[in-house]
Amino acid sequence: MNALSDETLLLNALNNGPDLPSENFEFKSIFLDSILPDAENARFFPAIAISDTDANAFINRKITKSQLAKQYGADGFILIGKSVLLNCLTYGTTDWKKANESIDSIVELGENIIESDLIQAPTVYPLDSDGRYKIVTGHRRFFALLYANGKGSAAQFKVYDSKPYLLKTKQFVENASREDLSPYGKLQAFSGAMHELDALNNARLKLGGKKLTVKQSASKLGISMGAFDNYNVLTRYSAVAESYKTGLKKTFINVKKIVLDTEKEYRHQYGKKQLNIGDKKEINNLLAKKLTGIEQSLPKAPEKVKLNFSLSPTSIKKLLELNIFKLDTGINWLELDWNDGNQIQKAVNQVVELLQSSDNVNENPISG
Repeated sequence: MNALSDETLLLNALNNGPDLPSENFEFKSIFLDSILPDAENARFFPAIAISDTDANAFINRKITKSQLAKQYGADGFILIGKSVLLNCLTYGTTDWKKANESIDSIVELGENIIESDLIQAPTVYPLDSDGRYKIVTGHRRFFALLYANGKGSAAQFKVYDSKPYLLKTKQFVENASREDLSPYGKLQAFSGAMHELDALNNARLKLGGKKLTVKQSASKLGISMGAFDNYNVLTRYSAVAESYKTGLKKTFINVKKIVLDTEKEYRHQYGKKQLNIGDKKEINNLLAKKLTGIEQSLPKAPEKVKLNFSLSPTSIKKLLELNIFKLDTGINWLELDWNDGNQIQKAVNQVVELLQSSDNVNENPISG
């Protein structure tokens, strides 16, 4: 829903007074395969749910990761099902690393659900008359339910009658209180919530009311006045969120100081009291350079495969001359994960063992 329709929705809701009406909800048992995550939520990660049958087949080694990835078109996604979580993002990238962190968290929560059920139900709202729902809050809990019980299972959800008026604000309230959400995710969640509150303020003004005070805005977001000021400063310039996205590890307080100092230096250098759009663009460029210079956590390169073996000169000659993919090793090279050092090392060892065996019995290791 775009900003204009959000404002129209809020105008209609505020017709009877300055406050939004209460939103009705009930608790229902809903099948997980009818629930859709919110791709704009800071908790979202690109997952594809697999059937319980396919999850069971993978666990019992009747289907491989690469076969599942091909079947579900999962390149760049995470496959999730009962007792299965497979990271199919590009190995070693920042997104791959972040997905692994989320996977660890979801697996831990999923195992807790298996032992003691879920204490707090995720919240959803109906999308259409076809029985589909979209998540408001509780994305991590939803993914953990998929991992714990499978796509074909049902679970208890808190269900709103319709889309909440301040959906992004509700999501921020949940996300801001979680320590495991990344700084980038929190900044994105705050920007989305403030977009809604701006729409609410515009609707209030059009109806002859007043804008929310800073204290009221902070209260709706569930944060202190100090935290509200921190978020406001940190979301003034896109370079801040982009730096956190690529691995900046500085605290919000430290980066806020960098932003305020940069603004102060710019005003002093150019004799500016008020900053216009052009000034803010220049400051954003300055911040991008400053924050890029700060030590950031770069994704680790894939570990090098260590090989330790000895071969006769004859076998070395064979190894260099022959296409080892045609050797009768029993290895399915098409199924080998070339990002998995252990798999590669095991496969090479099998080739070496075959060549060494060929040395001893003077046999040709080529099939056929």
